[in-house]
Amino acid sequence: MSYALYAHPFSSYCWKALIALYEKELPFDYRIVETEAAMEALRGHWPLGKFPVLVDEAKTDGGAPVIESTTIIEYLDLRHYDRAPLIPANPVDALEVRFMDRVFDNHVMTPMNAIVQEYLRNRDAPDQSRIAPAHAALDAIYAWLDGRLAGHSWASAHGFSLADIAAAPSLFYADWVRPIPEGLANLRAYRARLNARPSIARCIEEARPYRGYFPPGAPDRD
Repeated sequence: MSYALYAHPFSSYCWKALIALYEKELPFDYRIVETEAAMEALRGHWPLGKFPVLVDEAKTDGGAPVIESTTIIEYLDLRHYDRAPLIPANPVDALEVRFMDRVFDNHVMTPMNAIVQEYLRNRDAPDQSRIAPAHAALDAIYAWLDGRLAGHSWASAHGFSLADIAAAPSLFYADWVRPIPEGLANLRAYRARLNARPSIARCIEEARPYRGYFPPGAPDRD
């Protein structure tokens, strides 16, 4: 077994792959995409130059790339299920976990990124008419998640899973651009619980030196 991960410590989707590797305590070569040389190497595996990309260098085909964060987690879980399983073996239970993974990626991460993109376009005067719908989308999903999390430690009834791995970076950064209201105690406690988990806390610390990259400005917390 020999893995290489092309990723960046500040990337929310890279966190997903990193958390899975840390949860399973799998050794890997962390190839941080911070230079043009690293980007060129990444494009050799995935011409779009998007990360994360996992390369299984032990495979006889020379290391076919595994692309997209959720697919990487599924790949690792299939090969190392005995090490901190992240997707239930029961297909019905697995469906719930996969559903929540999509909820966090599509309905938390996506509007968060929409806000960030507006600041990338114009950091000093972002278009508030574009940001407003993303704020509304986050408000709606925050309220839904708060109700769903009532009485639960994790995103599904099956323990820490792929769903929580998706939740960690999406809620971490979403709370920076649209703070979770104090009245949503379940969701706020869940985010704090995620941030305290060792695999996620490790990602937070590894990303800390890069907080200046956050276009809206990183808050002085977390």
